[in-house]
Amino acid sequence: MRDHTADQAELHGDCGRCFGLCCVALPFARSRDFAVDKDAGKPCTNLQDDHRCGIHARLRQTGFTGCTVYDCFGAGQRVSQVTFGGQDWRSGPPERTRRMLDVFPVVRQLHELLWYLTEALTLPAARPVHADLRRLLADTERLAEGTPEELATLDVAAHRQRVNVLLLRTSELARAGTRGKKKNRRGADLMGARLKGADLSGADLRGACLIAADLTGADLRGADLIGADLRDADLTAADLTGAFFVTQPQLTAARGSAGTRLPDSVTHPAHWTAGG
Repeated sequence: MRDHTADQAELHGDCGRCFGLCCVALPFARSRDFAVDKDAGKPCTNLQDDHRCGIHARLRQTGFTGCTVYDCFGAGQRVSQVTFGGQDWRSGPPERTRRMLDVFPVVRQLHELLWYLTEALTLPAARPVHADLRRLLADTERLAEGTPEELATLDVAAHRQRVNVLLLRTSELARAGTRGKKKNRRGADLMGARLKGADLSGADLRGACLIAADLTGADLRGADLIGADLRDADLTAADLTGAFFVTQPQLTAARGSAGTRLPDSVTHPAHWTAGG
């Protein structure tokens, strides 16, 4: 069994080891994020024969911003190289192709849970539940290692619920030191909210809608941001030091600056400005 305290660096998409699964398995609709419609199971017209994107360097300029904010958390390379042993979806029988495309979203959900569980184990305040976290991390990894047949019949929602109960407890422990003065914004509708300079340190922002919110200079230290929608949120000069359950796709969908302070598990998106 592998070390179940591995760092999150392992849980990022490696397109060079994947067969472009996200470009085939997932649907998208013509919108501000995608220039065209595409059905699930149909290859994107920009996907080349070598499984690379023909417009990868120009995705934002050509109307495919949605692609730039997506991360499979390493599920693509696992399904391509491990689950299906390096067998290409293009060259196999239709049944194998269908199964491969069905399994990919399942493994992607499991890898996202692995990301959160791995991060939870880095939080000293969550030490009382570290043993439980390790067991659930091992269970999740075992499920992700399943055969195509096992993955196709897996009840991911039930497993996610098990994980969510423990992540909620982790969040409570991590934020306990600031609970007395902090607001519970869990699931709050804060679309376009004016939160410039707001003190949201230690806040529960799980699942909050922060689309286009002004969070410039906001204090988000130690906040729980799991599932928060940060599309077009302005994080310029905001402080997310110690914020947890933050993912790279969340930040890539937001706006920010070189002066935005981030947790160690994520990096400044390339499109953020160099100032501030």
